[in-house]
Amino acid sequence: MDIKTKIKTTDIHIHQLAEIVGGPRAILYHKEDLIAYDCDGFTLHKHLPKAVVFPKDTEEVAKLVKYCSENNLPFLARGAGTGLSGGAIPINGEVIISLVRMKKLISVDLENRRAVVEPGFVNLKLTNSISDKGYYYAPDPSSQYCCTIGGNVAENAGGAHCLKYGVTTNHILGLEVVLPNGEIIEVGKNGILDEPGYDLLGLLTGSEGTLGIVTKITVRILKNPEGKQTVLAYFDKVEDGSKAVSDIISAGIVPAALEMMDKVAIEGVEAAAFPVGHPKDIDAVLLIEVDGIAAGIDEQINQILDVCRKCNVREVRAAKDEKERERWWANRKTGFGAMGAISPDYLVQDGVIPRSKLPEVLQRIQQISEKYGLRIANIFHAGDGNLHPLVLFDARIPGETEKALLAGSECLKVCADVGGTITGEHGVGIEKREEMRFVFNDEEIIAQTNIREVFNPDNLLNAGKLFPTPGRCVEIKKEMKEAALKA
Repeated sequence: MDIKTKIKTTDIHIHQLAEIVGGPRAILYHKEDLIAYDCDGFTLHKHLPKAVVFPKDTEEVAKLVKYCSENNLPFLARGAGTGLSGGAIPINGEVIISLVRMKKLISVDLENRRAVVEPGFVNLKLTNSISDKGYYYAPDPSSQYCCTIGGNVAENAGGAHCLKYGVTTNHILGLEVVLPNGEIIEVGKNGILDEPGYDLLGLLTGSEGTLGIVTKITVRILKNPEGKQTVLAYFDKVEDGSKAVSDIISAGIVPAALEMMDKVAIEGVEAAAFPVGHPKDIDAVLLIEVDGIAAGIDEQINQILDVCRKCNVREVRAAKDEKERERWWANRKTGFGAMGAISPDYLVQDGVIPRSKLPEVLQRIQQISEKYGLRIANIFHAGDGNLHPLVLFDARIPGETEKALLAGSECLKVCADVGGTITGEHGVGIEKREEMRFVFNDEEIIAQTNIREVFNPDNLLNAGKLFPTPGRCVEIKKEMKEAALKA
């Protein structure tokens, strides 16, 4: 049967896109099917795509991109849709190129400690695939059980253990990328760190899908640490817990992970799927993990305990076995979703601050909470100052969504004011475009959009993301071009 008789639409583009991916079973275009793709993890904005196509390999991605480019069709790439800043929302009615079929673990090279995966390969599956050989993949965002490594590259995802091991960009050795004109390039093809020339790996990692579509990723894998120990430390005051965080790092100790939750966050995680028995009257809990050579673990733990005692710790518990340790981490990593147990809706923010500013910033966030009459839970990677204020609200109450957005923006302004920035791992997307002005002036924004235009001159790939809406920036850019022409 001819493909045109199977697809019930007069839109010629739908027919052509379907032909590229091998038929109607690899494309969605009916409204009832597209609704599932109208947003990602940032659900406050929803837009229907023109279609969703499911290529099986790099060549099909390149053909789709070339077709969209030649026919002036806006398009974007999408992984698991777990992004929290709206980076995969089709605000321009894009053709979504879903990479979920491209989910192979292509190769593992234990001798050189690297692996090659397709972009749809789920983060945690990589560690699970190599753990029996004594290796793991370090970047561990809370959504690692379902987020894809391609999406991690786009957002430069972090995770609980990035304090010691770094974020995604520190573990990327090579990329295969389809440029917005359909050309396929390889960057870092030899898997060598710090290749000569411009750092295109660093530029593409964290570019939020605006410079190209990643179709193959070479990652660094690590040997499992010889020893590991995890403790919980409870504090009666958030200020004491915050000071303990700063003092642990100041003492020269670099834990593998140093996480913190405040009282509202604790209420949420204890009401959800993985309660661990946190005291109900506690104001803050630290989850601290150290790893490395087994002989040095106890010494590091004793140093951390000494710091906590000096900061008025109420109680410290050490995980008695691996099962308890895993449950503690499950309790922490489901923290965002757990807010649904205590609030109909919540908005996740993602600012970064100097560790020494933790007590001040948390106090100011509490003032923002009181100002808007909305509870704010704080769950964050305390060791590297990556805060996640969760603004709790009820969208059914008129005006509360708007209040939540304003409160979230003010939290980010506080982060910028103390010398931090507006995102540590969730990206800018559409959520934080205007907040980019908290940390960049117009000239700096123009310099970044100039780089985008080199890769994406027609701005068909994921347009309207990452940078502020047109305004004074456009005027300055025009003036700069006119000055250049006169010169």
